[in-house]
Amino acid sequence: MAATESEMLELGTVAPDFNLPDPDGVMHSLGKGKQAYLVMFLCNHCPFVIHVRDELAHLGRDYSSDAVSIVAINSNDVTAHPADNPEKMKEEAATSGYEFPYVLDESQEVAKAYRAACTPDFFLFDADKKLVYRGQLDTSRPSNDVPVTGKDLRDALDAVLNGRPIAEDQTPSVGCNIKWSAGNEPDYFD
Repeated sequence: MAATESEMLELGTVAPDFNLPDPDGVMHSLGKGKQAYLVMFLCNHCPFVIHVRDELAHLGRDYSSDAVSIVAINSNDVTAHPADNPEKMKEEAATSGYEFPYVLDESQEVAKAYRAACTPDFFLFDADKKLVYRGQLDTSRPSNDVPVTGKDLRDALDAVLNGRPIAEDQTPSVGCNIKWSAGNEPDYFD
C-alpha cells in the first residue's frame, strides 16, 4: 500500500466553506457558533482509515457537543472506486458507528480548497475558523504495532476547547491518496 502524506495547509488559513450532501441527500456545512471545527477527509476502502475507524467513531462521540462541529468528507472518485459510493458510505457510517455527518464531495472542489491529499486527513479550526492543527490522528499505522489512541488530534481538540495554544510543529497525516477523477488532480502536487 502506497502512503501519501498531508500537504500541511498553512496554519491560520480560514476554513473553506462547503455545503455537501450525505448519502440521504441531506446537506451539511461547517456550521457556526462553535469553539472548534473538525474536518476529516475519509473514505471507506483505505486500509489507513479502516485501521483507525473505531477511534474516529469514539472521537466523534467524545467530542460531540454544542462546542465542536465534526464533518467527515469523502472526496474519492466514486465512479472509479465504487466501494466509496454513497450507499457504501451509509453502510460504513452505520457499521463504524459514526455519529458525525459523512458527506460526499463529488466535484472534489472541497478537497482542493482544503489541499487534502490523503485519507485520513485532518483539519482542526478554532472558533474563528482559523486552522490550528493539521496532521496525524496519532502515531499508529496499519504496518506498526502502535495502539490507535487518537492522541495527537485529541490533544489538539482539548487545547482548542481549553484556550491553550497548539504547537506549530505538527506531524503530517499519512494514508491512501485521494482518488482524483481523471484530469482533476490538483496542482498542489506539482
